[in-house]
Amino acid sequence: MSKKKKIEVQGNEITVVDYNEQDYISLTDIAKHKTDDTSAVIGNWMRNRNTIEYLGIWETLYNPNFKPIEFEGFRNQAGLNAFTLSPKKWVDTTNAAGIIVKAGRYGGTFAHKDIAFKFASWISVEFELYIIKEFQRLKEEEQKQLGWTAKRELAKINYRIHTDAIKENLIPKHLSKQQISFVYANEADILNMALFGKTAKQWRDENPDKKGNIRDYANASQLVCLSNLENLNAVFINDGLPQSERLTKLNQIAINQMSILLQSHTPLLNPKNTDDEL
Repeated sequence: MSKKKKIEVQGNEITVVDYNEQDYISLTDIAKHKTDDTSAVIGNWMRNRNTIEYLGIWETLYNPNFKPIEFEGFRNQAGLNAFTLSPKKWVDTTNAAGIIVKAGRYGGTFAHKDIAFKFASWISVEFELYIIKEFQRLKEEEQKQLGWTAKRELAKINYRIHTDAIKENLIPKHLSKQQISFVYANEADILNMALFGKTAKQWRDENPDKKGNIRDYANASQLVCLSNLENLNAVFINDGLPQSERLTKLNQIAINQMSILLQSHTPLLNPKNTDDEL
């Protein structure tokens, strides 16, 4: 299981984990909405004939290693007074994949979201709707973060293209490491000035309590624009344009691109103010 995520549903904290690239939700946490005796609640749900049939159909659809004969044995016993079924017994006997039993202090019973929502509806229809709502909100936030991360990685790739252009065209031979670092930093600040209107040092001076650099706090639109600027600056360097001319061109491009990207929001840069400052 990967790193745990949490959603809050009617005052209850519900754990969501990623397992084999699928979302599994804690049945133990869901059961706490009803009682502290979570094992008993889950056991009562699992001994229900409708539950067993649902679990069996789910496993048949998604789990090629599911054991149908063993499943039939449980289904035939369902409804009998003496019949009991725990999550572990279900998994061990039928080789089920939709439920996971994790031992230990921070363990519990987890189920694929399809099954978890079914359990939640058994607990309370209202509670089920709230869980679905909060789960959807979590997935939307993950998609936003995924988009930001992808754009950040794109910016890193373009940064490599940018630095290669600097290395090939702007750095004389036999410079010291310190001198080379200065050239790279100087060129990076050309992009910072063009897009953010300030150098990396100016940003650090203005934000002494923040970790990282100015680009770590860029939004998705800024990262897209930054990627484009890095590519264009590499082209301008290869064409032999002087730094001052490149800065002017890049700033004009940044203003235009950010205006398009943020046309439904307040523009990051004011064209008139930017031109005056530069």
